[in-house]
Amino acid sequence: MTAKSTNRRLTAEQQRLLALLRRDARESTASLARKLGVARTTVQERIRRLERDGVIAGYTVHVTDDFARHRIQAHVLINVDPKKSDGVIRALEGAAHVRALYALSGVFDYELVVEGGSTEEIDQFLDAIGRLDGIERTQTSIVLSVKFKR
Repeated sequence: MTAKSTNRRLTAEQQRLLALLRRDARESTASLARKLGVARTTVQERIRRLERDGVIAGYTVHVTDDFARHRIQAHVLINVDPKKSDGVIRALEGAAHVRALYALSGVFDYELVVEGGSTEEIDQFLDAIGRLDGIERTQTSIVLSVKFKR
């Protein structure tokens, strides 16, 4: 597998390592090695290979469930003028409230996942989104609870 490869088939060992890293990307290589039953250097090499081959693109922070319970999350469906979509995407990518942006098929062009500390904060951010050049229409749903997440 190379970085240009579109074939993302992983060996069973790579899948197990990736699952452990998804659970806790900061876990030590020694601990990962014990769980996988291999040498620490083997784990280091497998991680390097997954990074080099474009499977692992980076690492991120996951907040605790307790912290997340006190945040407001909204899903915003967006229609964008196709000629201005690159600028809209750049603007949304740089916004601190944005957690994800998905391109969609169907009536709406994108789904934006946003997060804030209060409904007022979300409302202000939604107003700012509405003022972006290229935004034609939005529809927002506030998340009441998360039943499960993977």
